[in-house]
Amino acid sequence: MRGSVLGKTKHHQSCIKPASQPQMLLLQPPQQRLKVPPPSVPFDKCQVEENEKIQCGTRDITAEQCENINCCFDGRQCYYGKAVTVQCTRDGQFVVVVARDATLPHIDVDSVSLLEANNPSCTPAGVTAAFAIFQFPVTACGTTIKEEEGYVVYENHMSSSYEVGIGPRGSITRDSHFELLFQCRYSGTAVEALVLEVNALPPPVPVAAAGPLRVELRLGNGECLSKGCVEEEVAYSSFYTRADYPITKVLREPVHVEVRLLERSDPNIVLNLEHCWATSTPNPHSLPQWDLLVDGCPYHDDRYITTVVPVDGSSGLQYPSHHKRFIIKMFTFVDQNTFTPQQDTVFIHCATAVCYPSSTNSCAQPCHRQRRAVAAVRKASSNQRALVSSGEVILTEERTTSAPDTKSNR
Repeated sequence: MRGSVLGKTKHHQSCIKPASQPQMLLLQPPQQRLKVPPPSVPFDKCQVEENEKIQCGTRDITAEQCENINCCFDGRQCYYGKAVTVQCTRDGQFVVVVARDATLPHIDVDSVSLLEANNPSCTPAGVTAAFAIFQFPVTACGTTIKEEEGYVVYENHMSSSYEVGIGPRGSITRDSHFELLFQCRYSGTAVEALVLEVNALPPPVPVAAAGPLRVELRLGNGECLSKGCVEEEVAYSSFYTRADYPITKVLREPVHVEVRLLERSDPNIVLNLEHCWATSTPNPHSLPQWDLLVDGCPYHDDRYITTVVPVDGSSGLQYPSHHKRFIIKMFTFVDQNTFTPQQDTVFIHCATAVCYPSSTNSCAQPCHRQRRAVAAVRKASSNQRALVSSGEVILTEERTTSAPDTKSNR
């Protein structure tokens, strides 16, 4: 992402060495039991492309043994699925396998690292386009040790880097920020693995905002259900209602925005968007902020540039010039100083103006226009302007496509 300072800031960045035949990583198949609940949404973690499969366990492992260590078996081999798999071996080793597809948006597996990222022995044993494989002693790589209810507990932490866009009034990210706190618990008779979830969502707070003009900002929720449908057209076929807020989105998920003029029947007038931006609170003047449209045009210092959707006679609308549409990719605000993800809520605001076309002013907002044209478009009295805001849009906790897999051996 590019901000106005071209802010490509990476955090928790690790030094990852190239993969060296990760499919040859051989582990003794421990007898393990699942320590986390099954996923609430059905997801087939075993749908892994043939050329991306990483061997799990020894070559002679049986289907039952493979299932016991929470891996996948295709009739020929045991392999890791699209999940985060944590295993503890009898000889005191952590084995952590992180799949690219374990979250939405997908993890950049090259950016995943342990606490002691600069220690060569703590870098991945192998990295492919789809997986990062870590194997290290339970006493190494920053592991903490404690005793708890008859167990010796070894605990470590893993996280990923993410890219930050730095703007003049705020900073954002659209990358998944993956964090994993995991344990190996050893007693006299058993070994258990445990994954602790982090980054819980705050409770939602419903919010509404309105402007003095009858202008409405709403978010489309139409879905493509047939082959060949055009998402940009279908998305605006239906909209969230006030009762639907707060709504949830994941990072980089498209947010389809429409601003429309209400209770006007003059087909000649034009609704223009002077400025659209996002905040983390319902107050449009609060900081931080992130620009979406400036003078009706996409904010150019954003790698995931806003898409302006043309609205014309083919839209089927009675007054196409009374509508403006654009698409953004969901993001979250980050702290200006530490660049850590800070806010999980986003509110969208637009300053609008009603324009009356004339022989000298077409009311068009071409993004290559000169300053003189910008000034002409802005000639509108105060009662022809309105500030309109969306309801609350909540960033979901990286929507995991499967629950983290944890296994122990007894």
